[in-house]
Formats: sequence, structure tokens, C-alpha cells
Amino acid sequence: MSARQGKRPLGVAVLGTAFMGRAHSSAWRNVGAVFRDVPEVRMRVLCGSDAERTRAAADALGWDEASTDWRSVVERDDIDVVDVCTPGHLHAEMAIAALEAGKHVLVEKPLALDAAEAERMVATAARAPGVAMLGFNYRRVPALALARRLIADGRIGEVRSIRAAYLQDWLVDPEAPMTWRLRAETAGSGALGDLGSHVIDQVRSLTGDEVVGVRGALRTFQHERPGPAGPERVSVDDAAWALLDLARGATASIEVSRVAAGRKNALELEVHGTDGAIAFDLERLNELTVTSGRDGWPARVLVTEAHHPLLEGWWPPGHVLGWDSTFTAQAADLLRAIAAGAPPEPSFADGLAVQRVLDAVGRSDAAGGARIDLSETDQGHDDRAETTR
Repeated sequence: MSARQGKRPLGVAVLGTAFMGRAHSSAWRNVGAVFRDVPEVRMRVLCGSDAERTRAAADALGWDEASTDWRSVVERDDIDVVDVCTPGHLHAEMAIAALEAGKHVLVEKPLALDAAEAERMVATAARAPGVAMLGFNYRRVPALALARRLIADGRIGEVRSIRAAYLQDWLVDPEAPMTWRLRAETAGSGALGDLGSHVIDQVRSLTGDEVVGVRGALRTFQHERPGPAGPERVSVDDAAWALLDLARGATASIEVSRVAAGRKNALELEVHGTDGAIAFDLERLNELTVTSGRDGWPARVLVTEAHHPLLEGWWPPGHVLGWDSTFTAQAADLLRAIAAGAPPEPSFADGLAVQRVLDAVGRSDAAGGARIDLSETDQGHDDRAETTR
């Protein structure tokens, strides 16, 4: 019997109608057509805060219903999967409520506003019957999945250093308006959490290693932005830098910015090892540059071949994928985890690990760049700040 036979479709609700709500809606609309091995889904409800806009979005995106009452939606018997795409300050409350209602849950990154919230979410997920997964969609870029495989197979030898940057320019204009992403109470942090969470997750995912020490710096260049009632104070960072020590001895340097002129969505990663290196640029997301003296790999790999990861169900070789395909693959992986009753990847625990690094960057900045030791961090230990620089 296939994954689509003998059971009713899994009812899905997406909470959030803006940018991420649209991206996730596209994934739920397409996942069954692309990946034929996953359980069937039904797009039941789209939830938003404004009734008129939510209804219009639901109609445009293919949802059965629209609602402004997320609490009643997560309690419904016909909802099996709750997909949280709201501003960060709502993640914990919504995810915990859905897990306690017995639902499977997908939460957009970053997991929470801080590590304390993330710990509560991890604890709830551990005792809940549903699958709890975090939405780091770049793990589903085929080129990055191939990079992870090559590194794990030892193709570049022992990893020594990682250089990572995620640069955007949508806040270069000082007249760019205020949004929830620029308020600490709704976003937690600025470029650090928004972009840095992706970078830190990639460092952990590509290397299979953990961050044990952090030095960081934050900067806010534009301290006010136009708001509906006049100028508003920006309470998050525009850019962040960090130096990360990994458990097996490698070092990662990261930079993230939303005020990098000319860079639209430039996630750049380089991993250097004892026998080679791997480089990736999200603005050329189908390509991976591999330097390996051991295997004679070509300098540029177009990651569209059938034997490359995550390519099943897509197009013939050379027919490149786009940014939106990562969300479709993410939805498929969640559905497979549900069908198998297996732990998802990335998990809420992965989100907590990333959040601890994000928090440590902020604490290091507040301490003038002091190193924050994460080597003994667990549920019962506080992070320790060192005075050496």
C-alpha cells in the first residue's frame, strides 16, 4: 500500500500570510505533485490577523478556508499539521499549543526569541506525540546537500576553517519603513537571527560539528525608521560578525548584514579542509565549486544530475531549480518523518543549538567581544564569558 492509500489526507494549517506564508503555501500546493512517495495533504486553513487580507490570500494560494483565530484552528480534528510562519515572538506560543493539541508542527527559523523560549519548545516537543521540525530550508538546496555528503565522506579531508556570509541590501535606504523585523520585542534580533540563524545552521550541518566558543559584534547603523505614526526606534542590529570555535578544532568566521549595498540574497559559504575546499553562493544555487586534489573533481559542479541529493521528482539534468523548490523538499521531508514516525531534520533541538549561538553572539558584543564558552552548555548549565580576547 502506498503512502497515499487507505488514509484520509493530512489536514494542513499555515499560520501567517506574508512572505513565508506564501512560500510555505506554494510548498504544500506542490509537494504531492513533485514527491509521489509522501502522504497526501489537504490545504485546510490559512490563518492571519486581518480577515479581509487573509481571505484574499487563502483564495489566491489555494486554501479551503481563512481564519483569524489560530487557537481554534490548532484544536480542530481535521488539522494534523500546523505550519508556523509568523513573526518570531509568536513561535513559542503557537508551536507549544499545537504540539499540546497533538499536532505535527513545522516552525520557521529562528526557532524562538531566545534560548529560554527554545528550551521550552524542545521540552514540549519531547513529550508530544507529533513530529516537531524546524524550517531551515537551505538544508534542502541540492548543492548544499551534496556539499554535506562530500564533507562527511572525507573528500576535502579534515575541515580546518569555514568562511560564511549572508548579505542583503533591503535596509540600505534610510527611508525603508519600519517592520516587525526591526523591533526586538517581535523579532528577537535583526540580521543576527534573521540571516545568522541560517549561517550557523549551515556551519553545524555541513561539518557535523558543534560550536563551543563564540566571539561576536553587532552594529545598528540606522537607529530610526519611518513608522505609521512617525519615526520609530530600531531596536535590533543591522549587521553582525562572529568568530566560532568548533569542537573538533575548526574555526568559522561569519558576517551577516541587511545593509550590504548590491547584495540581494547572497549566502556564501566556503569550507576549507586538509585535502580540498568547497564553495557555494545562494545566488547561483544550482552550482557547487569543489577543489579536491584527491579525487580530481571538476572545479564547478552543476548539481542537477539524478544521482545528486534531493533531485528525485524534479527535472532532467541541466534544468535548474529555484529558491522555492527548497520549501517543497522541506515539506516532503516533514511528511516522510510523519509517515515513518521518525525524528525530523532539523529538529527543535537543532534550533536550540543555533539559538544558543545567537544568544552568545549578543552577549559577547555586550561584553566588548569577550569569548563566550559554550562547551559545557546544556539544560542545566549557563554559558560562561571569558575575559580573554
